[in-house]
Amino acid sequence: MSAGSETVRLTTAQAVIRYLANQYIDIDGSEKRLCGGGFAIFGHGNVTCLGEALYDHRDELPVYRGQNEQSMGFAAAAYAKQKLRRRFMFCTASAGPGTANLLTSAALAHANRLPMLMLCGDTFLTRLPDPVLQQLEHFGNPSLGLNDAFKAVCRYWDRITHPAQIIQSLPAAIATILDPADCGPAFFALPQDVQGWTYDYPVEFFERTLHRIRRQAPDANEIADAAALLKSAKRPVIIAGGGVQYSRAVAELTAFAEAHAIPVVETIAGRANMLAAHPLNIGPIGVTGSSSANAIAERADVILAVGTRLQDFTTGSWTAFDKSARLISINAARHDAGKHRSLPVVGDAKRALTALDAALAEYKAPGTWTDTAKAERHAWDAYVADNVRPGNRPNSYAQAIGVVNDLCDKRDRIVTAAGGLPAEITANWRTLDIGTVDVEFGFSCMGYEIAGGWGARIAQSETEPEADTIVFVGDGAYLLMNSDIYSSVLTAKKLIILVLDNGGFAVIDKLQNNTGNTSFNNLIADCNIAVEPFAVDFEAHARAMGAEAETVANPAELAEAFERAKAAARTSVIVMQVDPHDGWTAEGHAWWEVGTPHVTDNERVRAAHVEQEAGRARQRRGV
Repeated sequence: MSAGSETVRLTTAQAVIRYLANQYIDIDGSEKRLCGGGFAIFGHGNVTCLGEALYDHRDELPVYRGQNEQSMGFAAAAYAKQKLRRRFMFCTASAGPGTANLLTSAALAHANRLPMLMLCGDTFLTRLPDPVLQQLEHFGNPSLGLNDAFKAVCRYWDRITHPAQIIQSLPAAIATILDPADCGPAFFALPQDVQGWTYDYPVEFFERTLHRIRRQAPDANEIADAAALLKSAKRPVIIAGGGVQYSRAVAELTAFAEAHAIPVVETIAGRANMLAAHPLNIGPIGVTGSSSANAIAERADVILAVGTRLQDFTTGSWTAFDKSARLISINAARHDAGKHRSLPVVGDAKRALTALDAALAEYKAPGTWTDTAKAERHAWDAYVADNVRPGNRPNSYAQAIGVVNDLCDKRDRIVTAAGGLPAEITANWRTLDIGTVDVEFGFSCMGYEIAGGWGARIAQSETEPEADTIVFVGDGAYLLMNSDIYSSVLTAKKLIILVLDNGGFAVIDKLQNNTGNTSFNNLIADCNIAVEPFAVDFEAHARAMGAEAETVANPAELAEAFERAKAAARTSVIVMQVDPHDGWTAEGHAWWEVGTPHVTDNERVRAAHVEQEAGRARQRRGV
């Protein structure tokens, strides 16, 4: 037999896992296994075949037992984000409800452009035992099943109906996962019988393969057009998005801004692109941003957006900029680069900024403009300093954020999601080091906080074991998903979790009130309940899952508890009640479009609708 025709007989499941174990990536000159391992909850649809294959590769691909499939997906997404999309984790779930639980986390990864591989059980291809346990029957389409639902939330989707198909499908999925323009989750539906079927695979399919992330060079004409427009600018602004970090272009962004004296504002995903102390960092922009960033954004004549999809919380539902302002958008994804008639520069941010810097030559923004931006930031800093000051009002998110900000180490990673905390952290957190903030607001998904913290800690411990992962979570999100406190203790992946209890879904209660509505079904006290409302004993609950835990009464006690948590060897949970009404950051907000009733008998709702619609006057309408 010739070398080129050598084969090895494997099951489909064995071949999938052997292939994954032999994929590597070049990270700054060091070769790492591309897949960092995975999260698994086994059931009848994946334990017998896929479980057997994973056991044989448990050293190369460590498997973490999940408590909930959705939280496994969140942990995988957070792992990929901490690794700047250069490594990923897989999730495997059984056929039926186990796989269905992954839908939300797949949507989160899709919205945030994060790599994740899902290996999920499916019904039998032969259909001989149909209908089987947990099968959804579609009488007019027997090929349609639950797993087809993932087509809407994945960048790559395939159902393996023959063992040979993975020879084409696995490389295609990996290519998608590593594509800067098309990155996102990949899904494989693995029928239970096909998982165990065998095939004589070419040995070379399993050879060690080294991958590199593509750096797409921008088109020279697009760079020239962008440079010409920027040179005409009297009031330029740079919007720095999450793509700056994925491109590892932080140094180039900073050098570009300094060379041309252009103020920089950050998106929520782009928080921690620049240190808080950098004089050209004018603050976070948008609905949950800063007065400083929004003030210069609305006066800017040319806006250079780098690595951002220009989500509504960044653009203030497209009211944050003057209607006559021109947009330039640097993005690896063509779809993002062309939004709202932006002048597109399609390509890698690092390469594009370098090329644009050369094309701009000696151009600098007028000194008066840069000085104005710095003055706005100085005023915002003064506001934040007072906003986070303990004792300025009842216990608040901002006060807790200020305490942690003062006491944490610069490489500690901050994780939060959904609710009111993303806004409060975006506005009030002062970045101590690059790439240390994960505010999940691409999908704004409650439940990500603790699960994402666990995934981030797994990633962080591989390279920065001395740093901590710090999770901010509200009581509502804690009740939604908390079981990975137990996961973190079991796996010795220490977290510091701050549970800030405001008695319900307080930020939505605030939105409800701000639109003229009466508090209803958000705060516990305003729900349909049969007993007196009471606070959950989060401390006791966390202790029951093996964590250290304590309850504090105020920010001073929080500071002392945080120091103890830093010194602790395992996960620590600190609980503090905060005011649901009087604790919000009041400044810095841009207009945000929400639907309000056009007809109502409620005068307060009618007045709020009129006020809401008045903000639409500044809205850009796609042009």
